[in-house]
Amino acid sequence: MIYRFEHFELDTARIELRSNGCAKAVEPQVFALLRFLVENRDRMVTRDEIVEHVWNGRFVSDAAVSSRIKSVRQAIGDDGRSQRVIRTVHGMGFRFVADVATETDTAPASAPASSPASQSQPDPVDAFASRPGIAVLPFRLVGIAGPMFAVAEALPQDLITELSRLRWLMVIARASSFRFRGSEDIEQVRSALNVRYCLSGSIELFDAAMAVSVELCDTSDRSILWSEKFQGGLGAVHEIRAEIVRSAIAALELQIPLNEARAARLRSPDKLDAWSAYHLALHHMYRFNKEDNARATALLQHATALEPEFARAYAGLSFTHFQNAFLSYSDDISASRGLARRYAEQCLERDPVDPFGNFTMGRAHWLTGDLEGSLPWLERANSLNPNYAQARYARAWAEALLGNTKEGETDVDAALALSPLDPLRYGMLGVRSFVYTGRGETGKAADWAEQAAKSPGAHVLIEMMAVAAHAMNSDTDRAAAWAASVRKRSPQFGVAEYFRAFPLRDPATRKRVADALASHGF
Repeated sequence: MIYRFEHFELDTARIELRSNGCAKAVEPQVFALLRFLVENRDRMVTRDEIVEHVWNGRFVSDAAVSSRIKSVRQAIGDDGRSQRVIRTVHGMGFRFVADVATETDTAPASAPASSPASQSQPDPVDAFASRPGIAVLPFRLVGIAGPMFAVAEALPQDLITELSRLRWLMVIARASSFRFRGSEDIEQVRSALNVRYCLSGSIELFDAAMAVSVELCDTSDRSILWSEKFQGGLGAVHEIRAEIVRSAIAALELQIPLNEARAARLRSPDKLDAWSAYHLALHHMYRFNKEDNARATALLQHATALEPEFARAYAGLSFTHFQNAFLSYSDDISASRGLARRYAEQCLERDPVDPFGNFTMGRAHWLTGDLEGSLPWLERANSLNPNYAQARYARAWAEALLGNTKEGETDVDAALALSPLDPLRYGMLGVRSFVYTGRGETGKAADWAEQAAKSPGAHVLIEMMAVAAHAMNSDTDRAAAWAASVRKRSPQFGVAEYFRAFPLRDPATRKRVADALASHGF
């Protein structure tokens, strides 16, 4: 796509900014920020959104955002005083205000110009060549180890074992990664092991306590994607090991896909391999709106066309068709339900022990109201990867709707602890609301529903949950405010759509929710 404004052209296919036809040198991050502003020119974007899309949610200061905005303005001859192209909305965010014309420069990745048979397709092995690999290095000991010397190798070994359960990640075997014992040369690790990521750490021993620092590094630029410090007494070494493993797995499940999507966004659509297309699809899939869901579907179809045995891409297609049915994006809900089930089956036909495939199969059962039938699949996803936060959340959702509030609460608490920044966090908070609704604790149900509806990505059904919860708690003003938002976003939604998505089993709870929604015109 080419975006034209004033005498500039922003060419997303060639990753190029041109002025009067001549290319201008801009840093990749500056280009990414300018593209994000142009593509969202119909609205203001907040600083938090900029951090999410340009820095992938990493912590950066307001000064860093302002510096990048200044660099973008300099690249296009704008400044903070005139603001003829980029306008600052003080205290809130920024908006691209110049007139823009668009032109399609290349065929979209989801629609090849010729049939698959006539194209030169990548070799299946080559299609996975860009799959991310990770090396877990022996941890560095600081202090006098004594009988605890083995922890420096036992902990990384635990991490290698657990990471190997992640079906989407290539984990270097201990025999190779442990050859870099004591090395801090990330470039050497990258070159010798051909890995994109490195997990390393240090263990500091003092008196009767220990402190363990762990960090995940992108070997291409040595940037730190995640780091954490864990402390405790030597007597609790096994508990600390378990906590580190849980936290590291959850962080990798979130941070590596975000990093992969960031890299894919900077590539031309016609240059995307299967793995890059998959991760760029995840970026759109988790934005939970019709347009992005359609873009995710096209990218996932592109991935399966390039690599027909790519199991996870089929699970992704099950996820996007689930959204089509669950949120009524499709005109044919029945067809979307069938596709959600079929694509989950296609994933499991290729890889029956993929947790994501089992997760999507469990959710496909929801679309027909078969909550009981979903549980074995969700339990299997959890057994395959005990640290899979979304599977724990999905099981909590089913249990809460079935009226098993104790089990639902246990699972959703575990999901929130495993992945506090999860793209499905709004749903996790919504399960909390369901738990308290089932117990008749209307105040707590309303509090959690409010938090869920305000969370990033929350869809219109979550807002309807907030309507019902506030109405049952006799807070008519908040209920009315959320009802107005629901009607603005999806005027066709009513009680039937709500219970199709949330099939509450307990008749008394269902009636209370229905009456609450009816009191606000649904």
